[in-house]
Amino acid sequence: MRRKRVIAVLILVAAAVGGWWYSRPEYRPVPPQIACLVGLYRLDDGRFVDLSPQTNAAALRWRLVDGRSGRLGRNDDGSWTGYRGWSDARDTTAIEPGTCDAPALRFDGQRGQRVEFTAQDTRFRGDGEEFAGRLVMPAGDAPVPIAVLVHGSERWSALTYSYWPRLLAAHGVGVFVYDKRGTGRSTGRYSQDFSLLANDAVAALREARRVAGPRAARIGFFGGSQAGWIAPLAATRSDAAFVAIGYGLADSPLAEDRDQVMLDLKRRGHGPEVLAKAREVTDATAAVMASGFRDGYDALAAVKDKYGREPWWKDMRGEFTGELANRPPLLLRWFGPLYDEGTTWRHDPMPVLHALKVPLLWVLAGADREAPPEETRARLRAVAQAGGPVTLVEFPDTDHGMLEFVESADGARERTRITEGYHALVVDWIRDGRAAGAYGRAQFLARAE
Repeated sequence: MRRKRVIAVLILVAAAVGGWWYSRPEYRPVPPQIACLVGLYRLDDGRFVDLSPQTNAAALRWRLVDGRSGRLGRNDDGSWTGYRGWSDARDTTAIEPGTCDAPALRFDGQRGQRVEFTAQDTRFRGDGEEFAGRLVMPAGDAPVPIAVLVHGSERWSALTYSYWPRLLAAHGVGVFVYDKRGTGRSTGRYSQDFSLLANDAVAALREARRVAGPRAARIGFFGGSQAGWIAPLAATRSDAAFVAIGYGLADSPLAEDRDQVMLDLKRRGHGPEVLAKAREVTDATAAVMASGFRDGYDALAAVKDKYGREPWWKDMRGEFTGELANRPPLLLRWFGPLYDEGTTWRHDPMPVLHALKVPLLWVLAGADREAPPEETRARLRAVAQAGGPVTLVEFPDTDHGMLEFVESADGARERTRITEGYHALVVDWIRDGRAAGAYGRAQFLARAE
């Protein structure tokens, strides 16, 4: 009985700290009054405006191709309230998306007409699971390049929430989008096993080619963030013709946590001596994480005894170090494995990138706090200098997602828009095989011949 009481107490403790690390949101279906308005609209002046659903909210997000964006919240009386960028500040842009019976967008004095695309839903087999996919094609019957969208670490349905299929199709690029395993209408358990996910992406590419038939020209992979680990690996296992990555890392997931911790400490004014000590901590937390919470606790306890009372200790955050360094070891041992999603923590992307023979576009967010770009920048430059077909572009003063921001005195960032030129760069490079235009503040750090 005593053992049962102890277990019950531990379960209650775990429930009380259930949000201590990874959240596991359950995404509700998009309300019908929102879903009916989703789409890409052409304004009277020729510009495109996309309306996409917000995850887990009765709201829409609008985007212009130039990167401007805002949120529309639906009120109980059916009216709409606009918010600027990704903030809660009111937006004065005049937008009225209409109703399900008359989805006629009015945007800043312009009328919008919904653009129709050819779309075909399909189901296909991946590595042990069945996936829901969709091919979205531009109008006509001419062959076009096709981008297979590779997820980041999101848990939501790409079929439901991604705006890229509409944006790319409006500019002459076909798109194959699919729900990754454990999300949306695909089967299986959500995973961050990069090899497994790369195999799924390879299966998606095969299915895209099959469904597209004679309309398939070049087919390759495009994605952001975690896709930087998955898409190049998938390309080496397939006949993909190109890879395009936004704001990913050319380093391991453990390095992502390490670099975030170092950035946290630098922002709080700590110097090289503290950073060297913190590196010992990130090495210890990395060992615990990479073991699936089975090992590494002695080393973690040792660095906590050594440095845990120093002022900088509380300033560590990172992907997971701040949490692991401040949680009771018993709690980590018991409940950490419940949050283990098979992440390939020690993945080394460099052999894959050096082996890649197809054109690679990599776009860096210059002030990225989630995926700090310094090491990735150096590594990709090295690949390019070694003869790799790399086009490396950086947008300065942008955060993860290629988002511009306003930073307050305490370091908090209010995300305002996607940086100008990012959408156009991706479109041109995938569609034409090169980026020959001017793309906002983009800086080309390497260009493939």
